Amino acid sequence: MTVTILLWASAFVVIRWAAPYLAPGSLALLRLLPAAVALTVFVLIRSRRDGLRLPTGRPLVLTIGYGIAWFAGYTVALNWAEHHLDAGTAAMLVNIAPILIALGAGLFFGEDLHRRLFVGMGIALVGVVLIGVTTGTGHSDALGLLLGLLAALLYTVSLLTQKVVLRTVSPLVATWVGCVAGMLATLEFAGQAYSDILHAPASATVAAILLGVGPTAIGFSTWAYAQSHLPTGQLAAASLIIPVVAMIMSAVALGELPPALAITGGLICLLGVVVSRRRA
Repeated sequence: MTVTILLWASAFVVIRWAAPYLAPGSLALLRLLPAAVALTVFVLIRSRRDGLRLPTGRPLVLTIGYGIAWFAGYTVALNWAEHHLDAGTAAMLVNIAPILIALGAGLFFGEDLHRRLFVGMGIALVGVVLIGVTTGTGHSDALGLLLGLLAALLYTVSLLTQKVVLRTVSPLVATWVGCVAGMLATLEFAGQAYSDILHAPASATVAAILLGVGPTAIGFSTWAYAQSHLPTGQLAAASLIIPVVAMIMSAVALGELPPALAITGGLICLLGVVVSRRRA
């Protein structure tokens, strides 16, 4: 989980840095292609030793579905959001997902929909409104806010689906199949990616490749492994550290911090998550 936190926090910063050079779809494809290659190598190595099995039937359909939603949809939405939001603000918006996860677990898995969940949702809504009032650019940016919330929604749906998949599929295989499905879904951006590579500095392409190998191939694998061994609530609580780490990294690497009102709104969002996850 610690590895995942560090890698995913760094992803917000790298995406923000690459935003001026690579379009959202281009960055998604250039990130997922090396990730798919790296995961394929991992799977081949492991299969020789452990004989990993591929999912079939319903688990395969669910794995492909969450792969398209998470690896492709979430990645494009987050990339696009960071054309309008700084890394810290985007990270705080995405991390309202634990509330949505708890709500989804109640609706679809029959878990308790307690009063604290709805109180936390109300608190988080106040925080979202504050973030919407002012962003890292100093202006109200409805599109960035909506894209950040869309990324959080796709993250939620994908994580809940992955939880079902991991009952019968190994974490590495689930990550690999999902990543390949997401990569194939972003092939429609191949022409745009080629054009962006020609005009962008080489460092932007290198950054996209590092995003694929680090936060995607390694980060998603360590996340899937952690999710197969730890309760979802514990993981969701631990993920609250990601926005803090992302803001520190952004301040050091980019000299960029969210404005005070956005930080306040983000902290209120995280408070809402804490309230929603608090035990009676």
